[in-house]
Amino acid sequence: MTAVEERARGWMSIGSVLDRLRPDFPDITISKIRFLESEGLISPERTPSGYRRFSVADCERLRFVLTAQRDQYLPLKVIKEQLEAIDSGVATLGADRPASRPRTLGIVPGEVSPDEFRADRELRVSREDLIARADITDAFLTELLRAGLITPGNAGFFDNEAVTLAATAKKMSEFGLEARHLRAFKLAADREAGLIAQIAGPIAKGRDAGARDRAEETVRELAALSLTLHTCLVKTAVRGSLDH
Repeated sequence: MTAVEERARGWMSIGSVLDRLRPDFPDITISKIRFLESEGLISPERTPSGYRRFSVADCERLRFVLTAQRDQYLPLKVIKEQLEAIDSGVATLGADRPASRPRTLGIVPGEVSPDEFRADRELRVSREDLIARADITDAFLTELLRAGLITPGNAGFFDNEAVTLAATAKKMSEFGLEARHLRAFKLAADREAGLIAQIAGPIAKGRDAGARDRAEETVRELAALSLTLHTCLVKTAVRGSLDH
């Protein structure tokens, strides 16, 4: 079959499929499509020379898979079961397209809840108020600022987290830990935040109306889970240090 005949029948190359899907899924790649094929979620035909050729149905099937992953966070196993139901005639691709709706946030029992990371109305705290509320000295606050542990907003005010952080740093200073020692905690937090941003960023780029809300939801859940993981790791490490 010639290239002209393939276009007449609606066949598409993998590059054409990317062009169709990329407006709604900016992070889609050839590697991603090949991976989904290897997992049995799509089965494009092959030309005699081995090149993939996709039909319109293949493209819609890919859109279904990507939407289920982005909007409902469904694992591939579940998506594959849905596609098998569609293939057997139990469901239809249009009717079973995953709806864009929130999911229940995962919470590790007895540990941190994602709701603790929900953004509240920002509290504007002056430098003087922060010092008074955290019961610290001006010099100690200067040390925290120099260490990058606390950063004022654009207008020079602080938030409630800064008050809690300053008070916590003061308590830790009673054990001989100076602000410069606490930089290690800040660097670890920045790395964790970077990982979370890598996951939530693509979700926020979705073109539907709920993309931003889903991204914020993902940030809250991952932040809570990372804090729980961090707590467990510290507990395990501390117990190990006491056994030596």
